[in-house]
Amino acid sequence: MKKLAQEFKEFIMRGNVLDMAIGVIIATAFGKITTSLVNDVFMPFLGWLFGARDMTALNVLVRPEVKDEAGEVVQEAITIGFGTFIGTVIDFILVALVVFAIIKAFNKAQEIAEAKLLKKKQEEEEEPAEEEPAGPTTEELLTQILEELQKK
Repeated sequence: MKKLAQEFKEFIMRGNVLDMAIGVIIATAFGKITTSLVNDVFMPFLGWLFGARDMTALNVLVRPEVKDEAGEVVQEAITIGFGTFIGTVIDFILVALVVFAIIKAFNKAQEIAEAKLLKKKQEEEEEPAEEEPAGPTTEELLTQILEELQKK
């Protein structure tokens, strides 16, 4: 059991899992923002255009509810809620648009970084390597040794 717990701990502490958890948390918060934007900004505007106070109230009644003599509902009404569907579609489009913009910006930044790295490599290759000062040749060394020996 301890080994299983240790393996689970190692799994959870990996960077990928932590990154994924952070992504889920941010995505949830972002989802709330887009839902609010759709429900509180776009849908009232569309409701105003279509003459409805609330877009979720734009429904097509397929079958009305049926009540008995006591006023209790025997059969529920069947409605097609296209106003809610429109709101959900707008919500999806906004999320998809933002994800697209983020990925596009990330790819552009990656292209710029790769171009800079390639340019730097090309500049390094073009720069001539500093030549080390040429030392004496073998013949010169032998001549110097011979002169030293002759002096002694």
